[in-house]
Amino acid sequence: MPKDIFEIRLHGRGGQGAKTAAAVLAEAAMESGKYVQSFPEYGAERQGAPMKAFTRISDKKILLHTGVTNPDLVAVFDPTLLKSIRVAEGLDEQNGVLIANTSQGVEDVRQLTGFKGRIVVLDAVKIALEELGKPITNTAMLGAIEKATNIVDYEELKKHLYDHFVHDLGKDIADKNINAFVRAYNEVKL
Repeated sequence: MPKDIFEIRLHGRGGQGAKTAAAVLAEAAMESGKYVQSFPEYGAERQGAPMKAFTRISDKKILLHTGVTNPDLVAVFDPTLLKSIRVAEGLDEQNGVLIANTSQGVEDVRQLTGFKGRIVVLDAVKIALEELGKPITNTAMLGAIEKATNIVDYEELKKHLYDHFVHDLGKDIADKNINAFVRAYNEVKL
């Protein structure tokens, strides 16, 4: 039986942009007429501390008010978290997708996480450094998430992403983030 709600759990560290990625994805889905939820969960609130961000997207009202425990997709923004926490916990091995920001291969991630389902790897840090000059991986990871799910129309998500960054950080930064998003979308191997 198909789920009515597509649930995403993002694992990262404070300052890497997982919270922003979750929010931008939810906002783009909302603009396309979907019902959404997006919220972070922090441990010790400091930059660099492990954190989670959640996004739910549905055609129906969402009445849940808990963290995502059985996600359809997990994205890991920080490769050190692959071995330090149980990132694939609750992820369905038949239909779920694990996206990992790492320079390692799929089998390396499988060994680190124990996840037997579909794994997608992307060196989002490399893309971020080359496109943004900083290891902030949120837009590259959004590109990988979009490629793996097509959960929101590609052009709509790209436009929303640009609008978000141009409003907050200016055209130059927005352009660089779009370059990272597009590059990751095109480079990720499914």
